[in-house]
Amino acid sequence: MTVTDKDETLLDFKTCQLVKEYVPGRDKLMALSDFFSVLSDGTRIKILSALSISPMCVTDLSKVLELNQTTVSHQLKNLRNIGAVDYRRQGKISFYAIKNKQILDVMLSAVGFIG
Repeated sequence: MTVTDKDETLLDFKTCQLVKEYVPGRDKLMALSDFFSVLSDGTRIKILSALSISPMCVTDLSKVLELNQTTVSHQLKNLRNIGAVDYRRQGKISFYAIKNKQILDVMLSAVGFIG
């Protein structure tokens, strides 16, 4: 094996196979990209943090987090699109809650990473 040979790598065959096996395919890469894109916004992280404590309606989220109701509604839509939150209607009011607790694990891991 030589460094200048374009068809060969410095990695052994087993390592190359593991990389090929574990690197996500195109569809999963796009889904991961969308997921992390949604989590790249401070407002959405604030909303998820609040919802990790208790389900809330848009009005309560808006007041507690000191955000515009339109902003909260828009960001909740983004969070619903990736499956992070769900809602239930109670009369005219929709209550939002964390749909998948794994998102909280991702957030806690990130907090641990940044220290």
